[in-house]
Amino acid sequence: MGKTALIVIDMINTYDHKDADLLIPSVREVVPVVTGLLRRARESEVPVIYVNDNFGEWRSHHGELLEHALAGPHADLVEPLQPDENSLFVVKARHSVFFETPLEYLLRQQGIEQVVLCGQVTEQCVLYSALDAHIRHLDVTVPEDAVAHIHEDLAQAALRMMERNMDARVCSSDDLWT
Repeated sequence: MGKTALIVIDMINTYDHKDADLLIPSVREVVPVVTGLLRRARESEVPVIYVNDNFGEWRSHHGELLEHALAGPHADLVEPLQPDENSLFVVKARHSVFFETPLEYLLRQQGIEQVVLCGQVTEQCVLYSALDAHIRHLDVTVPEDAVAHIHEDLAQAALRMMERNMDARVCSSDDLWT
């Protein structure tokens, strides 16, 4: 197995969007899991890359996105997941972490062959990112307890699709970096 990176998807968030009320309960469940993954990845010197929606703020950068989220009503969901000084940050505009971002170039430059996808939303951004990673010949792992969903039934179907159609390894976060 090649070098691995932990990709944290859309967790720097104000939760000021249409489906937020459906998403937040699931996010509350995964925040401690993602926090644990971040700690273990950093201890193991696994690169951590945050890929985050820019929420239409094209002049913003990661610091502004983080500052805005930490000032919002759901700062408790963001604070434990903050990037550290070694974290990399890529801003995205659409669902996939790869769509018109420099992520693929960054991964290739660092010799990354496997991505561990965590964050939100399982049945949207995580699913599309897993597909785009797969078609780029990257190995994909999705710790099912570290991805948040809006609709549980669709999330379960998305995880099955990732496993079956994209050869993703779907596992527990406890099975990573042990």
